[in-house]
Amino acid sequence: MPLYEYKAITDKGESLSGTYEAVNENEVIAMLRQSRHYPMKVKETVKKNNILDISIFKSVKIKDLAIFCRQFYTMLNAGIPIINCLEVLKVQTENKKLKNTLDDVYDDIQKGAAFSTSLKNHKKVFPDLLVNMIEAGELSGNLDSILERMSFHYEKENKIANKIKAAMVYPLMLSTVSILVVIFLLVFVMPTFLSMFEKTTLPVPTRALLFVSYSLTSYWYVYTIGLILFILGFSQLYESERGKLFFDRLKFKIPVVKGATQKVVTSRFTRTLSTLLASGIPLIQALESTAKVSGNRVVELGMREVIDEISMGVTLTNSIKKIGVFPPMVISMIQIGEDSGQLDDILDKTANFYDEETESALQKMTTMIEPLMIIIMAIIIGLIVIAMILPMFDMINTISF
Repeated sequence: MPLYEYKAITDKGESLSGTYEAVNENEVIAMLRQSRHYPMKVKETVKKNNILDISIFKSVKIKDLAIFCRQFYTMLNAGIPIINCLEVLKVQTENKKLKNTLDDVYDDIQKGAAFSTSLKNHKKVFPDLLVNMIEAGELSGNLDSILERMSFHYEKENKIANKIKAAMVYPLMLSTVSILVVIFLLVFVMPTFLSMFEKTTLPVPTRALLFVSYSLTSYWYVYTIGLILFILGFSQLYESERGKLFFDRLKFKIPVVKGATQKVVTSRFTRTLSTLLASGIPLIQALESTAKVSGNRVVELGMREVIDEISMGVTLTNSIKKIGVFPPMVISMIQIGEDSGQLDDILDKTANFYDEETESALQKMTTMIEPLMIIIMAIIIGLIVIAMILPMFDMINTISF
């Protein structure tokens, strides 16, 4: 179906422009007049070719969603209609993929679709949590309040995500530098240094290291292919259902990572569930949405068992205790919330507490990983240096005798 660009004047005298898919120009004009707009210009345009559109490779980040919700709330709270809010947002949004998606949403709403229904057509951009919340806001008539809650929610999610990334930067950099140093020693330094000992009998460690050095320089393509196959295989395993479950369970067992993982999962769970309950979402539906955004398969599977037990009449406190993931404090807080009838407020306070705990746990994890990696790096490089120096000691011993 052709895509048309149009310019029009609203009944308030404001200029309006946008795009619209239609059979012909007359359909675009009819749409504008039905919306009480006066068409000034309608022109067919070439629809963007997705094959050449770089924006399809870009992703919409949590930060983009937080800004989107915040700006949308501000305009709605000021009394601006949804269609006009979208018109402004699709112009000023910096993320290209989100900008193109908002164009489609804008066109859908002009054709008469509900806001939440239009968002459902773009699941790769708008998470189920946001779509469900907006749908609830439309039904209850408090869409602006829902968007305000979601802006706070995504702002805190973005803050935690940034903390996790910051905590992993140094270990990743140190690992990369360590690997590059080892490769440099084996490929460039080792052969040059040992060329002077060609006529002597080399110690076993030195011969083993020399073999590795020779294989790296002579059969580098084998190592390259092997590395690519390993990365592809690991990615397939990590993305598979069994792989996700295995690695998520492993995160709760590794001593250094366990504490940080537990606090991150707890913070995300309590905050999401609090946001949903405060917006009037029923408990079971709220738990279903919370399970999907938990970011951990162990928690997600545990939430399914919790939902089944609650459906049979078991309290949230007793059912969530069986998962064995959340700290005792969370269980106690949930029980207080259920007894007092203020579960959403209690969970919100718990989430704020664990936001701070998450930062402390991530910092502690980084502090413990750094010296561990330095020790491993020192041992590996030390063994290489010792293997290189051993022939010199043998030569000195031979000369002394």
